[in-house]
Amino acid sequence: MSNTYISAELRRLVITRAERLCEYCLLHEDDVYFGCQVYHVISEKHGGLTDADNLALACTTCNRNKGSDVGSIVLPLNSGVFSRFFNPRIDLWREHFRLDDADGIRIVALSSIGEVTARILKFNDTERLLERQTLREINRYPTREALSRLR
Repeated sequence: MSNTYISAELRRLVITRAERLCEYCLLHEDDVYFGCQVYHVISEKHGGLTDADNLALACTTCNRNKGSDVGSIVLPLNSGVFSRFFNPRIDLWREHFRLDDADGIRIVALSSIGEVTARILKFNDTERLLERQTLREINRYPTREALSRLR
């Protein structure tokens, strides 16, 4: 949680820049029960600033799962290799993830950054897959805005 006030103007900038998509799982804020939240990519407790370069839009599920973490150990865990999480301010989604060709709802990691992000944010847990499948069936996933980030 942020301790610093985020102005309405800065919130609008973040939301507009994200095209109202969770910048992690690419769900549109209209399609998630609790909407999306402006949050710190690098939390304040880790020295993250409250500025446009360190703020992103995340759905409640991604935000809750990420918490104040900045990364994780890459699987297999005995590798001992630490990787940072996907950072929507400096990374391109398509370089770290893709949608599974078979079903179009499973998010496949393409890098160690993608692997730790997808695992810790639980992109492919059953309930999240069902959510995307339902949205896909009513032509809400991926949205036009999300498709632009896939290409």
